[in-house]
Amino acid sequence: MSLTSDAAPVPAPAAAAFLGHGSPMNALETNRYTEAWQTFGLAHPRPTAIVCISAHWYINATAVTAMAQPPTIHDFYGFPDELFAVQYPAPGLPELAGELAEVVKPHWVGLDRDSWGIDHGTWSVLVHAFPEADIPVVQLSINAQLSFDDHVELGAALAPLRERGVLIVGSGNVVHNLRRLDWGNPDGAYDWTRRFDDAAREIMTTDPGRAASLEHHPDFALAHPTPDHFIPLLYIAGLAAAGGAPTHSLIDGCAMGSLSMASYGLDLAAPAVADGVGVNQSTAPPEQSNL
Repeated sequence: MSLTSDAAPVPAPAAAAFLGHGSPMNALETNRYTEAWQTFGLAHPRPTAIVCISAHWYINATAVTAMAQPPTIHDFYGFPDELFAVQYPAPGLPELAGELAEVVKPHWVGLDRDSWGIDHGTWSVLVHAFPEADIPVVQLSINAQLSFDDHVELGAALAPLRERGVLIVGSGNVVHNLRRLDWGNPDGAYDWTRRFDDAAREIMTTDPGRAASLEHHPDFALAHPTPDHFIPLLYIAGLAAAGGAPTHSLIDGCAMGSLSMASYGLDLAAPAVADGVGVNQSTAPPEQSNL
């Protein structure tokens, strides 16, 4: 399957979105966040393929999955057996992996044919957005060696794929500090969580090209002790800046004090959904469960 084939028309441009994925248990639950992801999946024409930038493929290189049938990766521990039984058998699309590597040049992207697959940052949201698992999915790694500005630039470079009907998804969390989780406050947020969440919303909905500047926000170190869950936001910010339009809020909310579940869409409208919250049900300490 080639995205440049003349055999059939493709929708263009496809939407893009940053989805705040929270706990892996959201894959099994129904709450207002999972309902927003479901609405997101129904709110635009069927994409030709999906490229996902997940917080959970954070390595020292830029790579893209290039296998025909990527495995479902259960990259966590301490959760119920039911979660480990989840499979998301979407096909891969090696042709798209190759096209992605070309379109982002001079950035170098390696083709990963056997070391990764579809991790829970991707499948925990796609099981709600596209439950049939029949749309090809490729993952783009997060290169820990790149600057935040580099990630925004790389996100912008993906824009031509949208013109070929490819949906771009970033999966992380605007605020993600597992060491500060407050188990007794499932819908709440610390003051610093709300300050950073508000600052991110202001930038993403007005001037997303400035998203990398959030690194200098006074609450950034608390919001992100490690940057892996923040960086996927930068890819959608880059796409928005490339298109000359801000994103809009798909859903807002916080969980357990130190998680923001905010999501943002580009060229997509999704209505608000009913109240609810996704709660971590891991038996492992939160800093060890790989949320």
